[in-house]
Amino acid sequence: MDEIKVNSWEEFIAQAQSLRSLQRDMVFRGQSDARWPLSTTLERTKSRMLFKDYYQIIGRIKPQIESLTDNEWQIPEYPEIERLVGYYDDFNLMLWSGRCPAYAYMVHLRHHGFPSPLLDWTRSPYVAAYFAFNGARDRNGRVSIYALADQRFTPSGNKMRLVYRYGPYVRTHRCHFLQQSEYTLCLFYEDEWWFDNYDEVFTTGREQQGFCWKFTIPATERTKVLQVLDQHNLNAFSLFGSEESMMMTLATREFEKVRT
Repeated sequence: MDEIKVNSWEEFIAQAQSLRSLQRDMVFRGQSDARWPLSTTLERTKSRMLFKDYYQIIGRIKPQIESLTDNEWQIPEYPEIERLVGYYDDFNLMLWSGRCPAYAYMVHLRHHGFPSPLLDWTRSPYVAAYFAFNGARDRNGRVSIYALADQRFTPSGNKMRLVYRYGPYVRTHRCHFLQQSEYTLCLFYEDEWWFDNYDEVFTTGREQQGFCWKFTIPATERTKVLQVLDQHNLNAFSLFGSEESMMMTLATREFEKVRT
């Protein structure tokens, strides 16, 4: 992973646009503290977990979610998944071909705060910037925006961390579309399929799973960036569409203004 330190919002946009002219189908991810690694909400809850164990949990809570939301998700039964994850080739082919079991349901859980193995990205560097700067509280620190591009031929094999990319065509939570979302899963096979971390998957070498750049930008740019994004109707309300997000947008407009 290449780390690129820029000193202003304008410098970041110029470099991001230059990258996009060279790489197709890029996705971006904003984080409000440049010291944070790429990690999923599941990883922050439980460091390592079998795919089948997580699937069993989300299957167990599904009736409660469906009762509260009036939605229904048709997903494979747990015994079928338990059988599939015992084999490398069959499950790997399934994941590479875009058939992640219960994907739409997992996206819904992710957008509602349930611990998830999905790492969320966006096709827009501006949406990524909103998430990076909106949560920035240490004005002496730096935020980070990651840019990810697939490489033409991705290696795969037993006992390798593998990154699978999913989206955007799925029927799920409306925020998925408002935020131009896509997702990645990082998995590792050793007798069974495990969720794993992103520590080395973008390091140049035999197991490199894609091209990734990490831009770091001073958090002092926060007010300016949020104001520029809002002028283009990119704010909490346009990304979430709730009454709470409308209040957040109005508060940002009234209390955080660039002083000239």
